[in-house]
Amino acid sequence: MFSAEQIALRVAELGRQISADYHGRELLVVGVLNGAFIFTADLVRALAIPVTVDFIRAASYGQASSSCGTVRLSKDVELPLAGLHVLLVEDIVDSGHTLTRLKKHFTAGGVASLRVCALIDKKERREAEVVVDYPGFTVEYGFLVGYGLDYAEQYRQYPAIHRLAEEHVKS
Repeated sequence: MFSAEQIALRVAELGRQISADYHGRELLVVGVLNGAFIFTADLVRALAIPVTVDFIRAASYGQASSSCGTVRLSKDVELPLAGLHVLLVEDIVDSGHTLTRLKKHFTAGGVASLRVCALIDKKERREAEVVVDYPGFTVEYGFLVGYGLDYAEQYRQYPAIHRLAEEHVKS
């Protein structure tokens, strides 16, 4: 679907846009584990502004190929959130349930602002109304793997993003 070169170009573009939007402000970048760890690292290196980095772990898929609708936070950020400008970095926004849960969590923490950057904004199974402020790529359908995206904890290491054949995907 997207080559390593296409991804690198898009990450650089996002880095320039985010740097311009946050010029003069410090930014806390929060990556969502596990899927966004590669994207978060590359995005942070593409930023030209002061940043701090933290991670949160949220899961709604488990070993399945579709969200169960229940979002579990198993690791919270360690930095205090009050008054900070936060950029939440996701690997993929699919149903919207995880992003909805995370936005409520960060808003309750008293952030000054909260925006979302997602490598993939996928509309196929969207059930919750969510906004991705900085989409990497918009995809209509398919189960994607590579560049941090996984299926049952496999395929994260691929440098490009691939659509997994349907016969390999179990709901």
